[in-house]
Amino acid sequence: MEEPRFFRYSRYLKQKYGQAVYRISVDAGFTCPHRRTDGSGGCGFCDELGSRAAYQEELFEGRSIRVARGTKLSEERLELIRLQIQRGREFLLRRYGAERYILYFQAFTNTFAPPRVLKKIYDYALSQGDFLELIVSTRPDCLSPANVRLLASYRRPNFDVWVELGLQSAHNRTLSRVNRGHSVERFQKAFRLLREAGLKISVHLIFGLPGEGLEETLETIEYLAALGPEAVKIHNVNIPEGTLLSREYLCGEYVPPSDLRHMDYLIEALRRLPPRTVIQRVTCDTAGERREAPLNFMPKGAFYQRLEEKMRSLEIFQGDLSRC
Repeated sequence: MEEPRFFRYSRYLKQKYGQAVYRISVDAGFTCPHRRTDGSGGCGFCDELGSRAAYQEELFEGRSIRVARGTKLSEERLELIRLQIQRGREFLLRRYGAERYILYFQAFTNTFAPPRVLKKIYDYALSQGDFLELIVSTRPDCLSPANVRLLASYRRPNFDVWVELGLQSAHNRTLSRVNRGHSVERFQKAFRLLREAGLKISVHLIFGLPGEGLEETLETIEYLAALGPEAVKIHNVNIPEGTLLSREYLCGEYVPPSDLRHMDYLIEALRRLPPRTVIQRVTCDTAGERREAPLNFMPKGAFYQRLEEKMRSLEIFQGDLSRC
């Protein structure tokens, strides 16, 4: 059997738990600090669904649990969390034969609420199953010392707590252009808080944002490699309808990289990331009916296969150019 060319998340989980493990994705009704009360605003590449898992969509038809700063904790909000966990378990069992699960707060900013509210939400969701880990996705400007202490309180010798922290680019001019609402310096402060608390960190990056090419991409990778997160999620640029990037695209001011260009960026990035860094994702999964561009990006499975084949043909591995 050929040796894998990069450290995929599925391999990490199988090595750690001895079998396949799957994430149950939950939209807990949070929003983001730079979205307006009507849901508009936010990052230039993010639509009103905020990365909600596709298999949960049906549960949200006719429902609205999104609240400003996540302070309203209604029975309906908790019940919808319960239903998502139930539905996620059923879907993953049916699709993959899944038996063991990780609880994953995925959509929007999952620390954007006072600690007392966050604790009730996390406690309730964790009570709905025998989860192996907790993953919380959030922004650098929504990680106060109190929120980090709360997250750290869930750590146990046999129970990891991960924080997925959005960076996207290590260039402030890019973060400003896509309306991220935070700086690289703010990210580094949040990263340090998480590291000091002993939490595991996965950093989100997007390759090919407006104004960025291979040079800027590799500068971001070198910056991140020096920090040493446990994992990284890498996305190509997908442009959902109605977003700020959609306006630039429709005006001809910006065109996202093709799948082959993204693969070229990705290979050079993987070579500079330490071999121990878990690669949780290499492409974006925006549903076709919501995606304005690119329309002809190859399917995820085919992309992974071609990536492995190309790295094998070039006789290269993740980390073979790493300085960390």
